[in-house]
Amino acid sequence: MMKLPLVLVFTAMTALFWGVYGILLHQGTERLGHSSIRAFIGVGIAYFLIAVLVPLGVLSSKKEKGYWSLGGSLLSLFAGTVGALGALGVILAVAFKGQPIYVMPIVFGCAPVVNTLVTSWLNKSFSQIKPLFIVGLILVAVGAVGVLRNKPIGKAIAKPEVTTKESEKPADSADAPEKAKPETHEAEPTAANPLAIGGAILLAVVCWGAYGPFLHLGQMKMGGSRLRPFCCVGIAYFIIAVAVPALIVMSTPDDIKLDWSQITSGMMWSIFAGAAGAIGALGIILAFNYGGKPIFVMPLVFGFAPVINTLTSMLIGGSISQVSNLFIGSMVLGIAGAVTVLVFAPKAKPHGAPVPAPSPAPSTTAS
Repeated sequence: MMKLPLVLVFTAMTALFWGVYGILLHQGTERLGHSSIRAFIGVGIAYFLIAVLVPLGVLSSKKEKGYWSLGGSLLSLFAGTVGALGALGVILAVAFKGQPIYVMPIVFGCAPVVNTLVTSWLNKSFSQIKPLFIVGLILVAVGAVGVLRNKPIGKAIAKPEVTTKESEKPADSADAPEKAKPETHEAEPTAANPLAIGGAILLAVVCWGAYGPFLHLGQMKMGGSRLRPFCCVGIAYFIIAVAVPALIVMSTPDDIKLDWSQITSGMMWSIFAGAAGAIGALGIILAFNYGGKPIFVMPLVFGFAPVINTLTSMLIGGSISQVSNLFIGSMVLGIAGAVTVLVFAPKAKPHGAPVPAPSPAPSTTAS
């Protein structure tokens, strides 16, 4: 039975933490010399700590409903994999010179559509999709895009000063003869690659759209367990966001020179970002546990996470006074769409209840 208040609370929890995820990750990336791959490693470390070690500790100390199953584990690992690949897609899109002002609206606007298609395919519920549900979905997507496109531009954050050693400071002009300045040739900025940007955005849209439905299916195949699928998501994130990037960083020549304070600060911000992502993932599992379905939980998350992101950015940047009517109208559209999605969401058939644990086969004794 669905407990709607709890479903909405945990959905809001995910939207909140996923809304601040990008802001925290940006801070980590800046402090790590604009190295997205290093920041991504910090995200993976946080997932390992919160979504692997903590659940394993809880599962070993007290019983939780549900059970381990091969099918549920594989589906949850797959959900974690597509979640991590979706985050990587966003990072790659920006690394290929894609502007966040259009990358994120496309991702947040299209991922709910993919989510609805995948959920309806898995549940065989295409016939139950009502026109008003589609209208609500469109309103959520348009609202999210409008919020991101029309958010006020805050004050530019000053870049951290680069300190130089005393021995590296130039000699005083009065004491040292004037030296001819060597000719410098500034490298021309790399042009954006539309094909690479489009591929990275497509990766993020498809992966994030498929994340919720497969995670829900994996949870149901583990008897409705909360921590077991969460643990699988953490393992997948660790492999994709820590092990693989670490190998790339160690095997690739790097011109970025950072001191320990920059590395520590950048990794801490990145770990905070990963913690927000992991807590958001747990919020989705809890929303599913209390009867929420991916077909309306995920559109709500993708609709309100950009709003949280924008409001937080405005508070940090001091741009609340620059709010426009288009921004407010987009928020209203998103809220109206969310209500419509909730009211007219199709009812899923096959995966509505957890799969009970298989009973042990009766022992046979020779007479």
